[in-house]
Amino acid sequence: MTTAGRTWGDVFTALTDRSHLVVGEGLSAMVDEVVAPLGLRADVFLVDLGQRVLTSLRRDPPTPLSVDGTLAGRAFQHGEFVAGLDQQGRRLLWIPMLDGTERAGVLRLELDADVVDDLEFRRRCWTLSGLMGHIAIAKLPYSDRVRRIRAPRPLSVAAELLWQLVPPRTFATENVVVTALLEPYDRVAGDAYDYAVDTDTAYVAVFDGVGHDLAAGSATALAVSAIRNARRRGVDDLVALAAEADVQMQAAGTRPRFVTAVLARLDLRTGELRYLVAGHPRPLLLRRGHLVDGFRAAPRLPLGLGPHLTGQREVPVEVSVEWLEPDDRVVFYTDGITEARDPDGVLFGERRLVDLSERAELDDVSAPERLRRLAAAVLDHQGGLLQDDATLLVLDWSATGHERLLPSVARAASAAASPTLRPEQVSATTAGGFRTPAP
Repeated sequence: MTTAGRTWGDVFTALTDRSHLVVGEGLSAMVDEVVAPLGLRADVFLVDLGQRVLTSLRRDPPTPLSVDGTLAGRAFQHGEFVAGLDQQGRRLLWIPMLDGTERAGVLRLELDADVVDDLEFRRRCWTLSGLMGHIAIAKLPYSDRVRRIRAPRPLSVAAELLWQLVPPRTFATENVVVTALLEPYDRVAGDAYDYAVDTDTAYVAVFDGVGHDLAAGSATALAVSAIRNARRRGVDDLVALAAEADVQMQAAGTRPRFVTAVLARLDLRTGELRYLVAGHPRPLLLRRGHLVDGFRAAPRLPLGLGPHLTGQREVPVEVSVEWLEPDDRVVFYTDGITEARDPDGVLFGERRLVDLSERAELDDVSAPERLRRLAAAVLDHQGGLLQDDATLLVLDWSATGHERLLPSVARAASAAASPTLRPEQVSATTAGGFRTPAP
């Protein structure tokens, strides 16, 4: 496709070449200049860690846009293209911007009058948005100003430590989706999550260090790092991984600090989920949208308090097994979720968590968006301010779960529709068609 003497290939080449030397706050200006010959104006909006606002990556950005109640936010929440008009009546496209499957923000495109908004155009725009998502996240480690955009409320030292430790909030393949969040994002101290996905296995874990201070964050960081280091050395037995955390925490003198945790490893071929609970709330298993009784194994002591450290009689610790069925969802959480209290002292509770999780199955949104809304419900219950750290991690074993992470144009088969079709000519149910999310 060629426009005004420049091809989309030229655009992608120029962006890739220029990205090596650009600073994070220059990304909007860079892409705006590169796409101008195509009759477009562009702006990159990055979402904050709390997933509440979207902020332009310009040197002097305009007022951030809310994730709730705006066209930009609708594109972010639903993962779909959203068309609109600016105040001057010019056509706009808001495009979800991902880094892999991690929601990085949105791309705003303004279209000149002669630009044809057809299926082929939107596919190119999706590639453009994906490229900018990769570049934006790659620039994060090098820019304090971009990090301040990501954290409008300054992070505590403990939160700074933990956000450097945890992996991106969402990762997906064609047979598994892992998504997580930490709240309150600016003051989280002892909570953390971890995961790693290879061809045939997915490892996931959640952690909750005792206390709400830097010492709690340090103990949790040590537990996560010890287990991660052992995994990367080839240790895959969950009992051995937990014991490695015990040893390293004792050697570092963290007692009487301890960390509760759930460690799990899923065989992506068979659905065998091996798990170990270390003094932590047991996960929830949702099957066809309803809670299934599972994860009944007795827990071992929290990490850092293994029997060989406390002088207790050695009790054999066994890894337990839960067999998942296709499309099962496992919800891991910390007690900051269930023990959140409203102004009258009423606990959020496990039953409410189960009810909201079951209802979320009916929402036509992606797994990370369901999780964001679930966290919002917890925050609302406690008046918008959590008194304890709260972590949620969801593991979906599904051959279709990844599809909802991508816009409909990205899921299109190459021959699903003619490139000459305009949006209004393509059924929302047609593969490769346009889908406009409801307000």
